[in-house]
Amino acid sequence: MADEMFKALADPTRRKILDELTERSGQTLFEICARLVNKHGISMSRQAISQHLAVLEDAGLVESRREGRQKFHTMNPAPLRHITERWIEPTEQESSP
Repeated sequence: MADEMFKALADPTRRKILDELTERSGQTLFEICARLVNKHGISMSRQAISQHLAVLEDAGLVESRREGRQKFHTMNPAPLRHITERWIEPTEQESSP
């Protein structure tokens, strides 16, 4: 799962999407597209943004839920916490010689 996460984070557009979802959780695809254009000057088709969201979902960094015809996206920080626990906050056993 870590490989997918690093692949997802390697793209600057996907990082901007995560920034937007961190700032305002539960956005639809339309809202994400609008915020990317207005705040970052990133003009992409909804299909392209949807593909970026799919990569983020596959990596576990974004979760989505459907309500009727709308799909709401939320950032999931759990995979990032796993990485910080692995390298930044190792357990005593891992840090002992």
